[in-house]
Amino acid sequence: MNDDDEQLLRGRVYGQDHDQPGPRPGQHDVELVGGPLDGLLLDITDWRQDEIDTGVALPTELGQFGAGGRAVYDPRPGDPGRFHWSGDRP
Repeated sequence: MNDDDEQLLRGRVYGQDHDQPGPRPGQHDVELVGGPLDGLLLDITDWRQDEIDTGVALPTELGQFGAGGRAVYDPRPGDPGRFHWSGDRP
């Protein structure tokens, strides 16, 4: 991915249509930090606290395993607005 591609991703919401580039009103997002989805936002509006606490493995073709792979993002204590990348998995 080049710098132009990275700029296009910043501020976009993971899984949201490309014609809706940013968050929706009333939506609660966390920023994805590091890894292949760095800079994207993730909508956690309807998540339970236990789901937020355990993090997420998001399907992506941009990670180490290509199509079918997942990028794993976890919350960090003291940083509630971000999920940090912890690796890729098949």
